[in-house]
Amino acid sequence: MNLLDELRTLGVDVDDGLKRIMGNEKLYTKLLGSFVKMARTNEVRIEDGCTDYTEAIEKAHALKGTAGNLSLTPIYEGYTEILNLLRGGQPAEAKAVLERILPVQQEILRCIESSVQ
Repeated sequence: MNLLDELRTLGVDVDDGLKRIMGNEKLYTKLLGSFVKMARTNEVRIEDGCTDYTEAIEKAHALKGTAGNLSLTPIYEGYTEILNLLRGGQPAEAKAVLERILPVQQEILRCIESSVQ
């Protein structure tokens, strides 16, 4: 199974992502590789007892935007929910969503890393 088919099985809307860049698979694959690097350097942390979530909001917003542009649907939806909860003053609920989405995100990142050099 190739990268794009594997991503489809993980819930990524590959066809929409390709449509956004006029069907250029090579460019899409390159952008996916860039997303992996960005996701690794923008790890969202929601610490118990913290009162300032500015950094978590900024990182979640960056991941949400990039994931949305690439149609990485599970990641986009997860960070959308996290942002709404953090902005709504619900950090415990946001942390629970983060804990739920991180394994999915890691699986998608591993899939991309194994195919993109």
